[in-house]
Amino acid sequence: MCFLPLCHIAERMGGEYYSLYTGAKLNFVENPDTVPENVREIAPTVFTAVPRVWEKFYSGVTIALKESTRLQQAAYAWAIGVGRQIAERVLAGQPVPGSLKARFTLARWLVLDNVRKMIGIHRARYLVTGAAPISPELVKWYLSLGVPMLEVWGMTETCGASTGVPATRIKPGSIGPAAGFNQVRLDAATGEIQVKGPNVFAGYLNLPEKTAETFTADGWLRTGDVGTVDADGFYRITDRMKDIIITAGGKNITPSELENELKFSPYVTDAVVIGDARPYLTVIIMIDQENVEKYAQDHDVPFSNYASLTRAPEVQALIQGVIDEVNRKFARVEQIKKFFLLDTQLTAEDEELTPTMKLKRKLVQTKYAPQIEAMYGA
Repeated sequence: MCFLPLCHIAERMGGEYYSLYTGAKLNFVENPDTVPENVREIAPTVFTAVPRVWEKFYSGVTIALKESTRLQQAAYAWAIGVGRQIAERVLAGQPVPGSLKARFTLARWLVLDNVRKMIGIHRARYLVTGAAPISPELVKWYLSLGVPMLEVWGMTETCGASTGVPATRIKPGSIGPAAGFNQVRLDAATGEIQVKGPNVFAGYLNLPEKTAETFTADGWLRTGDVGTVDADGFYRITDRMKDIIITAGGKNITPSELENELKFSPYVTDAVVIGDARPYLTVIIMIDQENVEKYAQDHDVPFSNYASLTRAPEVQALIQGVIDEVNRKFARVEQIKKFFLLDTQLTAEDEELTPTMKLKRKLVQTKYAPQIEAMYGA
């Protein structure tokens, strides 16, 4: 199913070229706003998307569950619990006993197949995610539904994926081992992930100095991503080198971990954690308009437009609750002290968002500098 800009490497490789190579049918959505209903209509067998899409589907199920009856909620809790037991065994490489398989078949028939149909992934053999980090808990949730999610990693300069999680060995939070057509290594000093292979580009057009900066002396591409690798050769991204926060107290913090936890909430679409050379961490949050509006309507919260919705005390308290829950998972020095909600409804046409609907960290920090300074009492 094609919905990203055709010029984006993820869609070019994972959509256009993949379909040509395999002979698969490629479906084009009507527009970005119709993606959810188009997925249900198409019911793709292989579905490549960015984390924001997977998060949106999960939040839709979460919100629908809150509106269901107690019996339905109990049935879902039991069914997803059975699915989680299957997922844990699969992830651990352990065999699944026949009795558990039988319970999972019942769980699918009673509940999980309906959840999959609600999303539109009931025919999917597997799901592919990339272009940004995704919460490991989200990968486990989809696996609990009975649909494997495979994370891939790469960039335009590597013509798409350089690593990928194999369907036979899923590790949530990992981007998998190096693809067969290229080599991947970690810089011994910085931990930067570097790539070498025939898929790596020759350089930037008419920018010899930038090209020279992008390659090491021995010809490896500097990706700018910092990561680790385990004994099985599976890589993990910890953060972008330029995004790592060093607080005023000297603590190194990877903001993507906090941001992924925040985005796991159905009320948060995106987040940018601030704190470099600052005494504590703050965050800029973009709320999920549909889910927060639903919350406001269900709780009789008055609002006239998007801006007034973000300023409502009840909405502020809702997001504070999300932050408090996330903070409990981190050490005191890594906790978020204050937040600011973007009061403008952003779309793909706005400069703050990338083609894959991620907030541009540098641009957001510059554009909303006064609000950031206000969170630090300046």
